[in-house]
Amino acid sequence: MARRLILAGLAWLALAAPLWARCENYVPQPKPQNASRDIVGQDMDQILDRGFITFAVYEDFAPWSYLQDGKPTGVDIDIGKLIASELGVEPRFRLIAAAENLEADLRNNIWRGPVVGGAVSNVMLHVPYDSEFTCRVDQVVFTGQYASEEIAIAYSEADYPDDKPVPAYFRFDTVAVENDSISDFYLGSFAGGQASRGVRRYPSTLASARAVGAGETLAAMGPRAQLEAGLTEGVGIHTPPFAGFARSKWTIGLAVHMRYRALGYAVDDAIFAGLADGRIEAIFADHGLTFLPPER
Repeated sequence: MARRLILAGLAWLALAAPLWARCENYVPQPKPQNASRDIVGQDMDQILDRGFITFAVYEDFAPWSYLQDGKPTGVDIDIGKLIASELGVEPRFRLIAAAENLEADLRNNIWRGPVVGGAVSNVMLHVPYDSEFTCRVDQVVFTGQYASEEIAIAYSEADYPDDKPVPAYFRFDTVAVENDSISDFYLGSFAGGQASRGVRRYPSTLASARAVGAGETLAAMGPRAQLEAGLTEGVGIHTPPFAGFARSKWTIGLAVHMRYRALGYAVDDAIFAGLADGRIEAIFADHGLTFLPPER
């Protein structure tokens, strides 16, 4: 499932936006009540008593979370295992499809539950953090920031032996992007749409990166970790300036139900410990990825 949907709720990351005071337009939202059967087993004491914690992770989202030989694997899976180990419980993962936007993902998997089937989870992993966005979804606590992600460009080293490509090059050179992703939107509007001439669309950022190695395009643009997961020999990666991006780098964290603050504190403590002793950085290294520290 394309990760364009994760960031849809944070659309201002892609393009410059006007500045205003944090939460200036905040309108309090209805607070969820503990009336649903899905709420049972969500607080910290119940998690410890039953001996397991549930994590919602995105499906088909390499290198973050995906199935390999029928088992969940990826960076976010290892982050969940680290948290569970710190709490002394077993991790259990629910691989979920992305909904129409991030707010819907949080509603379906953390504070209310889906309309049909499924259930809420104790923790949702890989939640992009933005202080303004937290004002819009106050049924959720955003915590446990464990990494950062950034937009980057992968490129054929043979075709760019000297100057590494920047967005302006794609007025003439070919570039692979995930269809309907923020990179796709950005290049479509860059320089009055001139860069859209070189755009070639693929079903995922991973496939876009592989297209460069296969010689189908000269470059690919997308989130660094997904590009790195698809890199092959002779393909480099760099992060040039992106004119017009309000923010081409963002923080990744966790989400928990707003009623369970003790759980939020516990998972944040686990992440802090993993950052302090290098275990989280080692997880990224194990997956062949660059670790970008979070803003905490």
